[in-house]
Amino acid sequence: MTGKLTVIIEKDEYGYFAYCPELKGCHTQGDTFEEAVTNIKEAVELYIETLDPAKDSIFLNKDIYSTSLEVAIA
Repeated sequence: MTGKLTVIIEKDEYGYFAYCPELKGCHTQGDTFEEAVTNIKEAVELYIETLDPAKDSIFLNKDIYSTSLEVAIA
């Protein structure tokens, strides 16, 4: 079975921080964007392995929308 989850990746002065909003506590980091993507995919897979199979579809079918906004700064 496959499913889609939201992953947020943020860059700061230390590298990249990645997390999955649907899976509380599921987060990781990497020195590069690609490393962060690899690490969060592994973290998500391990997290889902710990779930009750009856509950994993709750997370895999949830829609989360993300966008960027441009705002004026006074």
